[in-house]
Amino acid sequence: MSKPTSRPETLGELRRSDRYSQDRLIKRSVKDEMREHLIERLRNKDTLFPGIVGYDDTVIPQIVNAILSRHNFILLGLRGQAKSRILRALTALLDAVIPYVAGCEIRDNPYAPLCKSCRERIAIMGDATPIAWLPREERYVEKLATPDVTVADLIGDLDPIKAARSGEQLSNELNIHYGLLPRANRGIFAINELPDLAGKIQVALFNIMQEGDVQIKGYPVRLALDVALIFSANPEDYTARGKIVTPLKDRIGSEIRTHYPLTVVEGVAITAQEAWTERSLMKTEIPGYIRSIAEQIAFTAREDKKVDRRSGVSQRLPISTLELVVSNAERRALQHGESLAVPRAGDLYSALPGITGKIELEYEGEMRGSETVVRELVRNSIAQVFDQYFADTNTQQIEQWFNLGGTIKVQDDQPAIAMLAELRQIQGLLEKLGPLGIGAKDAPERTVSAAEFLLEGMVAHRRISRTEERGFTAQDKITRRSERGERSSAERDTEMEEMAARRSRKVYN
Repeated sequence: MSKPTSRPETLGELRRSDRYSQDRLIKRSVKDEMREHLIERLRNKDTLFPGIVGYDDTVIPQIVNAILSRHNFILLGLRGQAKSRILRALTALLDAVIPYVAGCEIRDNPYAPLCKSCRERIAIMGDATPIAWLPREERYVEKLATPDVTVADLIGDLDPIKAARSGEQLSNELNIHYGLLPRANRGIFAINELPDLAGKIQVALFNIMQEGDVQIKGYPVRLALDVALIFSANPEDYTARGKIVTPLKDRIGSEIRTHYPLTVVEGVAITAQEAWTERSLMKTEIPGYIRSIAEQIAFTAREDKKVDRRSGVSQRLPISTLELVVSNAERRALQHGESLAVPRAGDLYSALPGITGKIELEYEGEMRGSETVVRELVRNSIAQVFDQYFADTNTQQIEQWFNLGGTIKVQDDQPAIAMLAELRQIQGLLEKLGPLGIGAKDAPERTVSAAEFLLEGMVAHRRISRTEERGFTAQDKITRRSERGERSSAERDTEMEEMAARRSRKVYN
């Protein structure tokens, strides 16, 4: 087996190599490099952006066109639409490694250095100038735009300490401390939420993009950077009425709109990929209808008039929801020593903390309260998924059992075997679980989950009713208040309500 060829370590060795010829490294820009690798992937029919679901026919073709056109481009979309993930995935279109002048702050091309320090160094050392190698992962620089970002952060500033040590004038190029953009030279520079940059910073940015120069503290600095500029923004801000400077907008080659998953199936695939559901020390099994309901909550929220559509409903909502649902099932299984954790429809209501923080409400929603709105979203989502499974199922026998006075009381923390015993009282219930693939020999955890989904779906369609019994009897409250006589009445009532919520149980009737 032949020994792999080592990389050149000096400028002289680099000049003598065939792969890193002077002509190739000078003429081939970052955008040319990305274009070459993209063309190779297209010819080989490789996956362009692994892990990005739902954009194959919409967003990705536009990104491909922008890269083939060597454009700087911007991704416009609401939160949770994989914009940052796409930006970071662009590094796969860069060379595995590239050579640069060792120790250079802006990773200068050895054949065409930009900074004065590297030019002087090469003039003195010649072919003995040391060469370092930059991996593709380090050629990506990202900045979240905020109003307090300065020209010094982005472009650079004159360093008086350097000037004092060198004895040079402050305006000498050697005294510049470079900012993020020059340090992204020969790579990709991404700015998230571009319109949040102050106007004067946007002006400095488009000056660099177009003319390759900028003024720092009144001194003109020429920086002919080789960099691919990629941005992201909210569509509401990226308008003439928003916070974007028009000349900067004019210099961005392509505007590409992202979107939320177009179908629940796509959303389920994304959530399954991103959510942490494979737990250690506990076997978990997530029924398909639970995954669909968790995803449908996001779809329903995006259409609900009580939810602010301009803010958007992030794809992180179903991801967090599913993780909390699995955790509630896991907690229940651990409490009762069960070997299998299967989420139930009732566990969806335990995920309210993961939902309320991810939606912004309109005035009507705020008046009704976030928890009330979210409970409606969950109930409506259960109804829609229920119809996919039980649209042709006759539930009249179950309804009749309840109409004749049948009632069952169950708790979310109830073990599967005990809850199954309660559910067996309902005539015809277990026989109607065929559409969910549940048979007589299935584990109690699966059967209980399916049966509760059927009941919750019927509640959502108002075929049967469900109430919640919370907490203690009046005597319980009197006794506990007397035990805590030193506390105020308001504090005691709050404590009772909190404890009551933890002891709630559902009554189907």
